[in-house]
Amino acid sequence: MSERGIDESKRATLKRFAALGATTPLVRLSGDDGDSDVRDAIVGYLATTPGAHFSKLRDDLQLGTGETQHHLRRLEHDGAVEHRKDGEYKRYFPADRFSEFEQRALGYLRRETPRKMVLALLASPDASGADIAETADVSRSTVSKYAAELDEAGLLSREDGYEIRRPETLLTLVVRYADSFGEEAMAFAGNADDLVRYDP
Repeated sequence: MSERGIDESKRATLKRFAALGATTPLVRLSGDDGDSDVRDAIVGYLATTPGAHFSKLRDDLQLGTGETQHHLRRLEHDGAVEHRKDGEYKRYFPADRFSEFEQRALGYLRRETPRKMVLALLASPDASGADIAETADVSRSTVSKYAAELDEAGLLSREDGYEIRRPETLLTLVVRYADSFGEEAMAFAGNADDLVRYDP
């Protein structure tokens, strides 16, 4: 693709997400320095893809590393965006919108294997480790590894098999942001009405 084509693609991407972000008044607290469209785009992107890590946000919006860092710092300073450390990643969220549990949950839902495991258990709460491994197309040891992480994060109990903690919250997050998780989550969300069988 030519440099002009790249610029046009970047402009179109920013414009699409900026339309979503422009409704957030906090974006303009630092004044309009000519870059408000980029900040609007970041806010709009995070409204539809909460929990995205820095590199994904940068690449999806076709921004440079320094440019992304600059605008995220401004947005955090203005109180429009916040981040949470997730291992080696910084994950970004619209400010004051998600609880600590929801932020942890979104962080794991953004990772392919933990997401597949959560989807498997939401669809079949009695699934065994072997069932989950087959559904997620990973080894049994991989399931055990991530199950330990999900347990430590408070998303899963391993006391008696595998049991999702706060399944209604996880189900809501998967359905609400399914299109940002990919085709498998979208297909799952399409059948979500059949899965709402948990007692409140």
